[in-house]
Amino acid sequence: MQCPCNPQKKYSACCQKAHQNIATVSTAEQLMRSRYSAFVLANVTYLQKSHHSSTRPNKQEKRDIEKWTKSVQWLQLDVLNSSEHTVEFKAYFQENGLVQVIHENSKFCKEHNHWVYVGALN
Repeated sequence: MQCPCNPQKKYSACCQKAHQNIATVSTAEQLMRSRYSAFVLANVTYLQKSHHSSTRPNKQEKRDIEKWTKSVQWLQLDVLNSSEHTVEFKAYFQENGLVQVIHENSKFCKEHNHWVYVGALN
């Protein structure tokens, strides 16, 4: 299987490693890519684990995220810019027949010795 975050790579050589052990993630961009792949695969357990404790979705939000990730068709990820603690990206998906895009500049930090998503920068 090709990796959702980068079709040039196999999932087993890319995001699967992060999904099996978040401690293997070494950069903010790698975490962001693994989170995109988790959205594609509806791996909400990983999405929760990779979210900062102060901004982590609650149980109802987790169920809503899982339902939504399964209801859309994920198309492509484009990383536009990456630094030590931020990643700007566009994630394309199709919902109700329309192609839409999430364009975000995300903030990341380390918590419990591994990278986590904090939230979108304004």
